[in-house]
Amino acid sequence: MPKVIVTGANKGIGFAISKELGLNGWHVLVGARNKERGEKAVSTLKSLGVKEAEWVNINLSDLKSLQASIELIATHHPDLKMLVNNAGIPGDMACPSYESDLKDIIETVNVNYIGTYALTKGLVPVIAKNKGRIVNITVPTTVNPYWNPLAYKASKAAQNVMTETMGFDFDKNKIPVEIFCVHPGPTTTDLNGNMTGEGFHQPDVVAKKFMEILKDGKRHQGEFIEIFPIVSA
Repeated sequence: MPKVIVTGANKGIGFAISKELGLNGWHVLVGARNKERGEKAVSTLKSLGVKEAEWVNINLSDLKSLQASIELIATHHPDLKMLVNNAGIPGDMACPSYESDLKDIIETVNVNYIGTYALTKGLVPVIAKNKGRIVNITVPTTVNPYWNPLAYKASKAAQNVMTETMGFDFDKNKIPVEIFCVHPGPTTTDLNGNMTGEGFHQPDVVAKKFMEILKDGKRHQGEFIEIFPIVSA
């Protein structure tokens, strides 16, 4: 079975993607920082028909802990084929950009970009050995008058640049890794307070579309793939 780690996999989009991958024959490493919630997600996945799933501690806010997790994965899962960077925090999505608290900016960027970069960098050697993929769940960062959170979008902009730059460098240096971004579009999750409305979709719908991208037979190096557009009103 091909092996994948999905971060933030205990709920929302991460859980739905884990379920879809597991039902399509992947061995899923459920990345979550809370052991109880991670193991509960594993139990639920198995009850839904996923044959192979296990919890792996992934705490993007703690680089020392993250390095230990990277070493554990490299040692115990040397056949890792794919990393799905899904975990993240919302930051303050309500305040105007010019009122953003510096502490909130730092925390959001540290988790969503610095932590994600550290995990990605640490796992590149394993994924390269298996000629695998890295998929970043992210958002477009152009101004949208209906949804314009500075901290969150800044952190995702950095992820998008990371994706483009790594994709170029992987090809330039003949590293057999494919990296690309997937934008789920408006999705009802804890991150947005389980918001619903026109243009919003459930995580399971997004996960099925995600699986279609993985199976489309195309190479998406450095690309930004949009599943559903952000609602305009």
